[in-house]
Amino acid sequence: MTDPFPAPAEPAGPNLTLGHVLTAIGEQHDPPISLNDIRLIRHSFNTGDEGGLQGPGDLNEDRVRAYTRSQAFPARRFPAEPEPYWLVLVADGQRRSRLWGTFANHGEISAERTATNRFFDLRRHSFLDPLVGRLVVEWDVPLVWNRQAAAAASMPVLEIADRDTVPFPGYDNILLTFHALTEMVSDDRYADWRVALREVQGIYLITDSSNGKQYVGKANGAERILGRWTDYAGDGHGGNRALRELAEASIGAGGAKTDHARHFVFSILRVFGPSTASSEVDAAESHYKKALMTRDFGLNRN
Repeated sequence: MTDPFPAPAEPAGPNLTLGHVLTAIGEQHDPPISLNDIRLIRHSFNTGDEGGLQGPGDLNEDRVRAYTRSQAFPARRFPAEPEPYWLVLVADGQRRSRLWGTFANHGEISAERTATNRFFDLRRHSFLDPLVGRLVVEWDVPLVWNRQAAAAASMPVLEIADRDTVPFPGYDNILLTFHALTEMVSDDRYADWRVALREVQGIYLITDSSNGKQYVGKANGAERILGRWTDYAGDGHGGNRALRELAEASIGAGGAKTDHARHFVFSILRVFGPSTASSEVDAAESHYKKALMTRDFGLNRN
């Protein structure tokens, strides 16, 4: 006889889990990467921690590596012999965590060990690159910031989706943080920006939002604004003397190579067509340096 009051069915498990994704992609790797080879690390922003990640502007490779490679004793908080691959996720809400990327762990650098910390040789790895910035999982225990992948394989995948395209706002409305600049020069979401900036020469402004100091620069000839700003995205100084001095001071204090640029904001003061004479661009650059007094109170040295 059929039970007229059947027990409720068990809730269905998630359609797609992190374990499914890691296993499927790991099997295609040469040599294969298993769940037991992976350590998951979840970072969150903390504006009060000067040595930590304070916001999206700190999500460049150098900064994330510097923060991740330092692990405190005791081993109960982080394994004495961690896995060869470290997947870094960043909090994207209370339980949401978005994939930042992967490091290959080449082992502890014993010479750097201190009484409180160990330091690991981490190198960026291409594992899961197609899912960087797109994969979002539900990190079910926010207070637990690192886990072995095998023990967290059941975490649900919430989405795998491209972020929205960022429309080009027009030259007069550009205002890019350093973090956004690094995305603009490489992320497909900013394709329209790169087309527009590749076509023009111009005078640009860099403002350090932490102290108000400014730098006026130019992009002329074949370099164009996109080429010049791509240089900045790579090292934070683009070869400029005062900015390079800031970078060297930051590195000397133990920071990553672009830490000095974390508060930089980029904008455009004036654009010129591709055929404009260099002398006209030079004259405009000189004018803005005088008008904004960046030689006297800012970051221009000439």
